[in-house]
Amino acid sequence: MIEVVGVRFKTNGKMYYFSPGDIEISEGDGVIVETARGMEYATVSMARTMVKDDNVVKPLKSIVRIADEKDIKRHEENEARKAEAMKLCQEKITRHGLEMKLIDVEYTFDNNKIVFYFTADGRIDFRELVKDLASVFRMRIELRQVGVRDEAKMLGGVGCCGRPLCCASWLADFQPVSIKMAKNQNLSLNPTKISGICGRLMCCLKYENDVYCQMRKGFPDVNDIVETPEGRAKVVDADILREIVKVRIFTGEKDEDGQEKLGSDIVEFTRDKVKKVQKGKKQAC
Repeated sequence: MIEVVGVRFKTNGKMYYFSPGDIEISEGDGVIVETARGMEYATVSMARTMVKDDNVVKPLKSIVRIADEKDIKRHEENEARKAEAMKLCQEKITRHGLEMKLIDVEYTFDNNKIVFYFTADGRIDFRELVKDLASVFRMRIELRQVGVRDEAKMLGGVGCCGRPLCCASWLADFQPVSIKMAKNQNLSLNPTKISGICGRLMCCLKYENDVYCQMRKGFPDVNDIVETPEGRAKVVDADILREIVKVRIFTGEKDEDGQEKLGSDIVEFTRDKVKKVQKGKKQAC
């Protein structure tokens, strides 16, 4: 086990571990840390905690110092300069006729570099743009292309649930999401109903997927043949959360093709009243 503190460089960004050393640190403190980009300002989001060595990327760097008034002022000034930098960069993009969408801008704490984030459908030749920006800002310029999910995280917004986007409010890392998860939960497969404002599958499909998969184990699927208190039947609907199975009972008669006929009435049974005897279509999980 090793003692660490967790810091974030952005309010809803990923949390990184640093060694607190002998510094008295509390949650919410502003700190200066050393990163691959140099010295950076960060906010402590997790106080001193013991974690397993396997959860730490080594070598573990230490907190340099608690941010003083001078550090906080510089950080606030960098944040205040972002709007003007966005405006200037957008003017340059328009002048060069580049098909790219500017999303965000970020100054490094030491004012050694400025990073512009953008989205685009393909590769963009922005070499001339970088030269123009360097002549204006007089510092190193980095243009970083991000995906549509990162765009939604940076810009924020409101989801179809009426709440702020998870990625922009609390979700630190994106988890893989697949159409299979929507099938597991018996959701509509209409892309407009299961996609977020980023155009990708909604992150919330992941939240309850494990529960649905666990509850689905041993639960009859649609088209399965089951044994019920009223005889053999075919499943026409399965409500996993209520643990209700809807079936049509076989009448015992056969049609012209020799197939057993089903009754027209739909009967409900609880999960413990039915027993699967023949597999129908394949389960989602």
